[in-house]
Order: sequence, then structure tokens, then C-alpha cells
Amino acid sequence: MNGRLTWREDVSVELTPGYTLVDADGAPAARLTAVRIAVEGGYVHVAVPGVNDIQVLSAPAIRHLSYPRTAPALS
Repeated sequence: MNGRLTWREDVSVELTPGYTLVDADGAPAARLTAVRIAVEGGYVHVAVPGVNDIQVLSAPAIRHLSYPRTAPALS
């Protein structure tokens, strides 16, 4: 890992059946919204609001990710 991750904000994550993340209440969750993610080397780093630790999953655990498109630069 390079120590400099590129984070994406306001991400919705849906996991493959059998995988979970810990949500802000400490419960396992297969779908979360409004999280931050960074992808590096086949792993997805997930920062869930209200959870102190970064959670890391291998890419096959991810079923679907969606996040807002960044606005194009004005010319």
C-alpha cells in the first residue's frame, strides 16, 4: 500500500452475498450509503461515518458501487 489513497465521497456500497461491513451502530450491513472509499491494488478501503476504523475488503466482495460524477471543469 502506498499510504496515499485517493478517496471518493458520498458513495453507496452494495456487497456480494456473504460479505458485510460494520455500520455506525456496530451492526453488520451489506448495503451502506454516504461512505468514503478508496480503491487500491484489488482492495476497497471503506470509511463509514461513526466507525473509527477503516474497513478493507477485497474487490470480489463488492457487488456495486455508485458515487456522484464530478462536475466538468468550466472553460
